[in-house]
Amino acid sequence: MPNSVSSLPMALYRREQIRQAEFAVCQGDSDALYQLVEQAADAALALLRLESRLGLQTVLLAGSGNNGADALALARLMLERGLPLRVLASADGKTVEHRRAQKAFEAAGGVVEPYSKEAVEGAEVIIDGLLGSGTNGELRAAMAGIIQDINASGAWVLSLDLPSGVDADTGNVNPIAVCADMTLSFGGLKQGLFTSRARHFAGEVRLASLGLEAALSQETPSAQRVDGQFLKDLLGRRPRDSHKGQSGKVTVMGGNHGMAGAVRLAGEACLRAGAGLVTVISQPEHQLTVNANRPELMFWGCELVDMEVYLRLGWADVLVIGPGLGRDDWGYNLFKAVGMSDKPCVLDADALNFLAKEPRRQQNWVLTPHPGEAARLLGMSVAEVEQDRFAAVQKLQQTYGGVVLLKGAGTLICDGEQVVVAPVGNPGLASGGCGDVLSGIIAALMAQGLAPMTATIAGVVVHGEAADLAAAAGERGMLASDLMPFIRQLVNSDLI
Repeated sequence: MPNSVSSLPMALYRREQIRQAEFAVCQGDSDALYQLVEQAADAALALLRLESRLGLQTVLLAGSGNNGADALALARLMLERGLPLRVLASADGKTVEHRRAQKAFEAAGGVVEPYSKEAVEGAEVIIDGLLGSGTNGELRAAMAGIIQDINASGAWVLSLDLPSGVDADTGNVNPIAVCADMTLSFGGLKQGLFTSRARHFAGEVRLASLGLEAALSQETPSAQRVDGQFLKDLLGRRPRDSHKGQSGKVTVMGGNHGMAGAVRLAGEACLRAGAGLVTVISQPEHQLTVNANRPELMFWGCELVDMEVYLRLGWADVLVIGPGLGRDDWGYNLFKAVGMSDKPCVLDADALNFLAKEPRRQQNWVLTPHPGEAARLLGMSVAEVEQDRFAAVQKLQQTYGGVVLLKGAGTLICDGEQVVVAPVGNPGLASGGCGDVLSGIIAALMAQGLAPMTATIAGVVVHGEAADLAAAAGERGMLASDLMPFIRQLVNSDLI
């Protein structure tokens, strides 16, 4: 799996939680605090060795805080081993640990140079120790210029703790931030590294725990990370005497004029994810499109929401509404019909836009907004949603209830009790129809008996892992329908 982080722990933390764990371990003792710096440097050196980056021309960029102290301690270890390096700093140290690390580096014969663009351009490896987890807000022009030089250098970049310019808590990225090949997170995994634009800027994430495990175990993680291992043994093999009625029945509603593809994809995804029976309710003209290559889907042509539609809602174990629904009276009437049902349901696309206009709270549904839909549901801008995706998904859940899935790089899932981050999938999913497929997978898993939160997490993982398998042929040009054979493979956990 690309950029796999499966060896990492699942618990994620906010920066303040990790800071409190450091204080708990060190009890304010300055020597103990400095030992954390030394441990961080040891871990970074070991990682460089593991990645075969030692011996290359290395430039270490040291900021004025403890992130800079980590870089200086690493520089001393490299210097003691006769490795080629230059240390550049644009400001004096502001912390006790920084001054101590610089003094030790200089005592070993090292020289701290003022910042030099030429040195950065000549580097093969760059160590980003500019800004730590305590930094937020817009960067000064001088710092932004340094970061631009790093990103333009072509060197392999290791960020210490997190990439400079990335917010540890939210994953929000300044207008300019270090684009690292690898990030070595210290103490615990920062939740922001796994969602929003930080997924791109962090590169591959590694962890150096620095002995904080016991202290962090006293904290409730702010979020949990999931990956492909979540699927293992989740469903298990079916009994040999199973029949289709025991595998769940789903009714999928949508496909307004000219949008048959959306409901067709959602319906097939339901079947591929294991639902026994799936009925599609759509405009009558779409029957040929829906059934031509997928005759296993049942179809009901709906011009008006009549008793036959309500019977098909009552027949189902789970409902899906939204793919290709449209915003006219036809779509609205189907949305209202679902609102009168007591069946668990998955809301996507234009069903969410109707909900934004007529808000209500319900516990047995799953909402699947992308950032634009989330913005409408919350009455804010997309930029505000993306500025803090964790806050946005929690507010959505508090407002609308049920399970909320906030799509995007590093999908977030919240049921009011916990927040889960799923850093799965790839940019190939940024194409039409992929969201419809996700809704179908989640509904099928619910119909097979998984609780809504579990089904949603599993659905996101199946969707993302299927995209990674499909990407073997390339991310660009991937179609939503390319996921179908891999969905089938992934829901058969005995084959994983």
